[in-house]
Amino acid sequence: MNKLLARIVFVIALPLLTAGCFGDPETGPVEIKWDRDTCEVCRMLISDRHYAAQLRGGPKHKAYKFDDMGELVHWLDVQTWKNDPKVELWVMDMDTGSKWLDARKVRYMPNQTTPMNYGFGAVEDNRKGSVSFEEMVKKVRQRGSTYHCLPAEQRSS
Repeated sequence: MNKLLARIVFVIALPLLTAGCFGDPETGPVEIKWDRDTCEVCRMLISDRHYAAQLRGGPKHKAYKFDDMGELVHWLDVQTWKNDPKVELWVMDMDTGSKWLDARKVRYMPNQTTPMNYGFGAVEDNRKGSVSFEEMVKKVRQRGSTYHCLPAEQRSS
């Protein structure tokens, strides 16, 4: 009888013990499955490791993935929770394509060839010609978007 009880306890307790080992973390960027995960805006596969971006926010603090920082900017602009201080923004280091950076704290190099042609790549250092997060966002908003996958209020005329 004790063995049976031990097995029952084990079967019930195992999911609780391993719950933290699987799934997405509660904060920070999540793993992108390159060439399988799709962009939240255009639904294209996220393939270019040098320009991917993510944000985490909303009612469930969910992670959203993007193939270009410009799409993240436009998508976030129409979210009701866009100004929530808990919203996290992450962008891939354009030099390595392997390191997630806090998007608000890094610099952006303009005139890059990015997946959706917004043209900004993130770098950790203050390079000549780089711009701040705020300046990058301003330029992305000014440019607007002609991509038909965006809601009408976000497209350029």
